Amino acid sequence: MSRIGIIGAGAWGTALALVAHQAGNDVVIQAHEADVANNINKGHRNDLFLPTFDLDPAIKATSDIDEATDADAVLLVAPAQHLRSVCGAAAEYWPDNVPAIICAKGIEQESCALMSEAVGEMLPGKPLAVLSGPTFAAEVANGLPTAVTLACRDETMAKVLMETLSSKRFRIYRSHDVIGAQIGGAVKNVLAIACGIVEGRNLGDNTRAALVTRGLAEIVRLGIAKGAVAETLSGLSGLGDLTLTCNAMQSRNFSLGVALGEGRTLDEIMAERNSVAEGVHTASSVTDLARRLDVDLPICTAVDGVINNYADIDATINGLLARPLKAELA
Repeated sequence: MSRIGIIGAGAWGTALALVAHQAGNDVVIQAHEADVANNINKGHRNDLFLPTFDLDPAIKATSDIDEATDADAVLLVAPAQHLRSVCGAAAEYWPDNVPAIICAKGIEQESCALMSEAVGEMLPGKPLAVLSGPTFAAEVANGLPTAVTLACRDETMAKVLMETLSSKRFRIYRSHDVIGAQIGGAVKNVLAIACGIVEGRNLGDNTRAALVTRGLAEIVRLGIAKGAVAETLSGLSGLGDLTLTCNAMQSRNFSLGVALGEGRTLDEIMAERNSVAEGVHTASSVTDLARRLDVDLPICTAVDGVINNYADIDATINGLLARPLKAELA
């Protein structure tokens, strides 16, 4: 492989363009906004989504999706709730045997489909992989050491993709657990909002540590019910991603939760942002999926109540604390 296409020129898509280029590949990145593509091609920057970083002039941008699919592998970095429609638009241009590497983290609303399920429906027969793990786009773009999971059921394909995308500062571990890699990446965004609310309410580090730990238990319960391997959820795409996202203002979901905890409304917060906090959209789909699978996710359900049903934050916290006592591993 030598040519990598990227669909989605947000912060993460742009950081991955840098990673793929540094690994020795030709890179073309497709932007939904024509002015972003123009900024990348002429100014060699993405000032809207990843400002302050200079891009190598060899990284090419386009607003035409067919140019991004003319590649040896394609990274799908569009927002999770738009990924199905993006793949639908790309399907007629997608060459046979070119793998789709899913880099979006979320669960589709209404259908409760994982990203691999949505992409598989729109790109039938195409090889699929999932790239996930603890990654802040700015740190990856800055060349700071990062480790991620690449999940693919075809081990030969996984090894090829690892060699194609790995570099000195971007280390890839492979896995066969496509389901587990996605569950961890999706649910952690919802839990990060919860941890942000704890921070915004000044409830202390003890509370946040408890929330992260019990949140991991929710990830594992949902993952196993969906068919994941439990060990995956203790790895980079599970515990690793959860730890990162729940502890730093760089996290869009954590910072959104902080603002909610401080008393701001969701509408006020979202109006100030040009990037997507996936946990806002995933909260309802995670809890809906849990109900379908008969899995108890009290923290995620509480976040869904606050985000989508105007539940009072203090009453919601008190409700969680008043739950019946139980064994930790039950």
